Amino acid sequence: MEELLLLKIKKHMIDDCVNLFIETFTKEPWNDVYKSREQVVSFFNNHFNNNYFVGYVATLDDKVVALSIGMKKPWIEGFEYYIDEFCISYEMQGRGIGSWFIKAIEEDIREQGMNGMILNTEKDFPSKKFYEKNGFKILGDLIVLAK
Repeated sequence: MEELLLLKIKKHMIDDCVNLFIETFTKEPWNDVYKSREQVVSFFNNHFNNNYFVGYVATLDDKVVALSIGMKKPWIEGFEYYIDEFCISYEMQGRGIGSWFIKAIEEDIREQGMNGMILNTEKDFPSKKFYEKNGFKILGDLIVLAK
């Protein structure tokens, strides 16, 4: 088996990212339903075209097995990487790829001058335990509001 590689997302990778995203999030525990593949392609293109976009994939044997899309977010102490979507190929979960991926991203964002990572996740999903295991902490009484 080849080793995992961290790559920054390029435009030609979007189709593979969309495939991974749909294949992962339409399964348990998320069970997401999308109107169409084009809806997801548009979502990725909107991220990619954002001037603060930061996105990564992990490849194994030239196949995309993980992705992280988000943005370089300004904050009072500089910039942080806001992760909007993060996923590991459904069949590759539980093999340490996610932990490797988070660590590799953290090293890369530090090289770019970003000094933190932030994200939202569902409190009752396995992802919460994954992020806590990888050094993320719940920020006090912070809540998410939407309108």
